[in-house]
Amino acid sequence: MSTHRWYDIDPWTVRERGLDLERLPQSESVFALSNGHVGWRGNLDEGEPHGLPGSYLNGVHELHPLPYAEAGYGYPESGQTVIDITNGKVIRLLVDDEPFDLRYGRLVHHERTLDLRRGVLTRVCEWTSPAGSTVRVRSTRLVSLAQRAVAAVAYEVEPVDSRTRVVLQSELVANESLPGPDGDPRAARALRSPLEPEEDFAQGRRLRLVHRTRRSGLRVAVAADHVVDGPDRTTTDCESNVDLARLTVTSVLEPGQRLRVEKLVAHGWSGARSRPAMSDQVEAALAAAAHSGWQGLLDEQRDYLDAFWSRADVEVDGDEEIQQAVRFALFHVLQAGARAERRAIPAKGLTGSGYDGHAFWDTEVFVLPLLICTVPEAAAEALRWRQSTLPVARERAAQLGLRGAAFPWRTIEGSEGSAYWPAGTAAFHVNAGIADAVVRYVQATGDERFERDTGVELLVETARLWRSLGHHDDRGVFHIDGVTGPDEYSAVADDNTYTNLMARANLLAAADACKRHPDRAAGLGVDEEESASWRDAAEAVHLPYNDELGVHEQHAGFTRYQRWDFSGTRADHYPLMLNFPYFDLYRKQVIKQADLVLAMHTRADWFEERHDEEQIARNFAYYEPLTVRDSSLSACVQAVLAARTGHLELAHAYTGEAALMDLADLERNTRDGLHIASLAGAWTALVAGFGGMRWDGDGLRFAPRLPPGLRRLAFTLGHLGRCLHVEVTADRTTYRLRSGPPLTLRHHGRELTVRVDAPVEGPVPVPAPRTSPEQPPHRRPHAR
Repeated sequence: MSTHRWYDIDPWTVRERGLDLERLPQSESVFALSNGHVGWRGNLDEGEPHGLPGSYLNGVHELHPLPYAEAGYGYPESGQTVIDITNGKVIRLLVDDEPFDLRYGRLVHHERTLDLRRGVLTRVCEWTSPAGSTVRVRSTRLVSLAQRAVAAVAYEVEPVDSRTRVVLQSELVANESLPGPDGDPRAARALRSPLEPEEDFAQGRRLRLVHRTRRSGLRVAVAADHVVDGPDRTTTDCESNVDLARLTVTSVLEPGQRLRVEKLVAHGWSGARSRPAMSDQVEAALAAAAHSGWQGLLDEQRDYLDAFWSRADVEVDGDEEIQQAVRFALFHVLQAGARAERRAIPAKGLTGSGYDGHAFWDTEVFVLPLLICTVPEAAAEALRWRQSTLPVARERAAQLGLRGAAFPWRTIEGSEGSAYWPAGTAAFHVNAGIADAVVRYVQATGDERFERDTGVELLVETARLWRSLGHHDDRGVFHIDGVTGPDEYSAVADDNTYTNLMARANLLAAADACKRHPDRAAGLGVDEEESASWRDAAEAVHLPYNDELGVHEQHAGFTRYQRWDFSGTRADHYPLMLNFPYFDLYRKQVIKQADLVLAMHTRADWFEERHDEEQIARNFAYYEPLTVRDSSLSACVQAVLAARTGHLELAHAYTGEAALMDLADLERNTRDGLHIASLAGAWTALVAGFGGMRWDGDGLRFAPRLPPGLRRLAFTLGHLGRCLHVEVTADRTTYRLRSGPPLTLRHHGRELTVRVDAPVEGPVPVPAPRTSPEQPPHRRPHAR
């Protein structure tokens, strides 16, 4: 599938020419702007038509009861759903008394462009009203990466060929109507009118609305100010009521004249602050935005992104689609986490309400590795958010009869939001993913203060859970039974290899951290006996292996299950979870997403220490024909292992699938928001797959190799205060240190030391040819 049909292919922009109203929901996600705190979907300025209105504040949600056909002890009772907050991006237009609505009249020209270097969405439109008046509309929209609470729009209208009266209505709108649920469990639960009004204000060119959620008790304030530039006799008026504040601008324009409105919008929310305090907060944010002005906001945005691209850019020669897609991915992952600041990074970011706006294990396992290398402060803030939810996680563990902390499978504010316990409660591996991210962050940054203040507590409480969840058998082997690993088509299984390996690393990391910070460990009640018990469990953990097949098992007994009837499964029966009962999926060899293969990626150090490349290749070949990729989390991991095992063209195909997940709408659900983890996975597929980058306790290792379709790959990443640039071609790799002290790394096992102004090179070996592995029928990588 190609993005040619919807967006121009360009290395630094995503441009849509024309307007397909049927695809409006998908483009609203693609053109969404965010900074991790404020999110605006790419709705048309005039508000209608729309697919899904979307204005979000990270953490703002409503509660709803979780229904159960049959209740059980420990089931979560309350769910959380992201809500559409007050919409500040609406600017309606009347042209000679005709509403500017693209469903009527004649659309002469329409173009929208997401500029990845400037961080703005621009729109140019020429439209003829049913009465024959033609106007040209230009708008530029941004959500500020520099000023966390602020978003802004510059809107211009001009007549094309005749004198025209225009009326422009800039609005703040609360409790917008939303489309109902469509039956897809991945779609968000719609809640009607979740905001109760507390204050409305309109004076001069300033607007403000304050609301409070009905059940969760969160207060939301949004305010707007305007700069109006038009010909003489341009007038303004304002009004407000409980759910609407509006500035009306009226003017008569001759051809060549323009009416321009610059709209600054400030957002804030709190579960504790008073109504007057929230009003003051957004007014102060408006004052700061007005001090910068529109051009200042543009300049700040460009400066922020220039700095980001200098340390994060990925260059791909030979595949224009992937080049565009990986920059699109980097931009949106940045938007998801840049200013989240001790809030979750949801699976959809702030681009849509899919998955009810919840954060999953995706954040730590897929998103944070990218942020750690490019925006480490954002990764640290995401982990501090996890630390802030420890009281709730401890309560959950105690409810389940366990020690330590049991982090939720899905959540917004820290409590478990999954009503399906086999895929939720039993998926304890989220704990180990958090611990793994802590270790990676400290390894990559050397941030000892973070490790002491945040990391030790997270490592201790996650280790305590594993020690109480698992048990030693009569031979001393440590088992973790009755858990669900990353593959949601295999639930409540014994000794999931991914879970056990990640738990092992978690236990050892906790013991090591306590040894480095004994006073912090003592404050958490850790003694030498407890720490020793973690090491004992880690070294004795069971990792199931089928000697006859010569492969590691996804979980104990998995390889003896009946294989799924792939030949009898029609193409339109995927994803399987929407067409077959989980009971049938759970007892067959069929895999939703990479699980054992993910273990070989995240715990590459363990596999490499104990197994040769042939073992890794056998594992990959065994699980490849069983993996149907009914999850967007799979392709990027399969790309890494395909590259690792020498299947470079297959790795290229999987990389394209991960990178184009949303630009090509491969899963037909981009309408609900972007797949942030898959976008981050596009970076992983390139950097860890073709770049061969791997972390271990000794530093960075690289084993780069390119597929035939790529001529060159270059990427930049941060490590221990250094900025390292890596350039890979078909026959050699060049390492350049742009800043920082000398860095020693390993290139295909050979030790190299790189210094500023002294690049080093290493040859790229040709991988041994291997028989291409099979894929399930109808589930081969998406062709391009």
